Amino acid sequence: MGDGSVYIVNEIVGTSSESWEDAARVALTTAAKTLRDLRIAEVVKQDIVIDDDGAIALYRVRLNVSFRYDKD
Repeated sequence: MGDGSVYIVNEIVGTSSESWEDAARVALTTAAKTLRDLRIAEVVKQDIVIDDDGAIALYRVRLNVSFRYDKD
């Protein structure tokens, strides 16, 4: 067989009251606590939650993250 690699892709969602960038950081920081060998994060979707006054209440980022498959 060749020397190819296999990666697993999972979707995660991060939230922040500050920004989309902070929401992505929160998601990746949290995922990195339990997932090893994170390689790529792709922003799939960004949205916001609007409060009753019409202001931004929460930024949300959906990410696809990939990590190496551990065959052991």
